[in-house]
Amino acid sequence: MLHFTFLGTSSGVPTLSRNVSGLAVRNSKNKDWILVDAGEGTQHRIQQAKLSLQNLVAICITHVHGDHCYGLVGLLASAGMNARSKPLIVIAPKEIQQWFEITAQLTDLHLPYSLQFIDVNDAIQPQQITDEFIVQAHPLSHRVPSFAFSIYIKSIQKKLDIQALTQLGVPQGDMWGHLKRGYNIEFEGQTLKAQDFIKIQNQQVHAIIGGDNDQPELLADACKDAQLLIHESTYLQTVLDKIGKGPMHSSAKMVAEFAEQQSLGNLILTHFSPRHQDKSGQQAISEEVRQFYKGHFYLANDFDEFTLNETGQLLKIE
Repeated sequence: MLHFTFLGTSSGVPTLSRNVSGLAVRNSKNKDWILVDAGEGTQHRIQQAKLSLQNLVAICITHVHGDHCYGLVGLLASAGMNARSKPLIVIAPKEIQQWFEITAQLTDLHLPYSLQFIDVNDAIQPQQITDEFIVQAHPLSHRVPSFAFSIYIKSIQKKLDIQALTQLGVPQGDMWGHLKRGYNIEFEGQTLKAQDFIKIQNQQVHAIIGGDNDQPELLADACKDAQLLIHESTYLQTVLDKIGKGPMHSSAKMVAEFAEQQSLGNLILTHFSPRHQDKSGQQAISEEVRQFYKGHFYLANDFDEFTLNETGQLLKIE
């Protein structure tokens, strides 16, 4: 039900193989999608991933550091030059709105569509983005105010009561089809009402996408009904121990221990320091995660795609 495309997985600066932070979250059942963070160059990654800015319904910015937002203004401008007319929601720290408005004024930027800015502090209460998309913010711990975003997608599925129909002897085929479409049928002298043979199932998929954060445990309550956590893993624990607490980032060990404590079924790590991006660095991070987490996990690369289905199963698309 949720489809993820990683547009940038490097921390701080882009490298030859990884751009800075950006993640597209799409509703698998239609073309609607949400962008979480927009580091410099994100709009190029969007083009390469063949995502349309016309179908973008919201942008969520986790915090004001440049590797998470410097691509925002250019992206918004390009959407306007590509004749976007639909309003766009931006959930972000209030400083992002101030920065955009000043930049637009100083650079003579005029958008042909409206922006609805929502202060991320107000988004601690769930925000209905579309009929199916819901976004909720969660405060984190970083050098500046930083947030994670819960993204929920809800849908209603109608299923026939096959057991009841079989017991009555209603043959499969057109009669089942009519009932499923909501039409009553006549069977052996009686009227079978569609409403009596349709089960309504409410389905929800919940993923959490974290911004920069040195306290994964802050997400404990949010993770109680989540099927997936996407979280930064900037350093190995040995490197973080040498650097100290100043950067206020998480290590692979910290996130892995938290995910194990929460019994999270799926974990994707991203936002890697350039020092950990080569083959040996990624292998070391994987080994650190495996040491502390028994669940299903991936280390994200740029353009990696994943699907989280209605059963909570995470699949990588090859």
